[in-house]
Amino acid sequence: MTNDELFSQLLDKISSFDYIHADQIPNIDLYMDQVTTFMDTHLGATRRYDEDKVLTKTMINNYAKNNLLPSPVRKKYTENHILQLILIYYMKSFLSISDIETMLKPLTQHFWDENSSPNFAEIYSKIFSYDLRHKFETSKETFSCDDDEQDSYLQLFTFLCMTIYDIYMKKQVVTGVIDELKRRQDASDERAKAAEKEKREERKRK
Repeated sequence: MTNDELFSQLLDKISSFDYIHADQIPNIDLYMDQVTTFMDTHLGATRRYDEDKVLTKTMINNYAKNNLLPSPVRKKYTENHILQLILIYYMKSFLSISDIETMLKPLTQHFWDENSSPNFAEIYSKIFSYDLRHKFETSKETFSCDDDEQDSYLQLFTFLCMTIYDIYMKKQVVTGVIDELKRRQDASDERAKAAEKEKREERKRK
């Protein structure tokens, strides 16, 4: 595979990705197994290796223990739980648990209730796309709350999530290139071993 072919393939791959839209989430609460199945179905294509897990029961339980995710309601997970798990999935590749908690804590404190304005789904739907400068300018105009402190938080949260998603997509390209370099190195090593073996056999024949 040439470098041009590799780059084209990777761009095609990330172009095919799309974040999970709020209206794709079932309008009923889900049990744990249904949550992991939903995430695997919608985010499975972003895995680097086939054996990688998008989300496991242990991960979800750990997120709740580490205050990244509110507890389920009678063992069921709401739309807000799913939205928050999606955000955690994008963040966990390069942010610490502590950093993620700092980002998400005000969100669950002030906007988790379905009657909040804006509500969780509205916030989620506005945080993807745009270039960096446009991200920041857009984030300043995205929400207008009665509370200045919450308004300021939402602006920064929106900017961070927009940027995190951009980084996540670029990481897909980085790991794709690294995998191709490893494939080439392994192939080169195999050729070198084969050539050395052939030389040894030739010396024996002499």
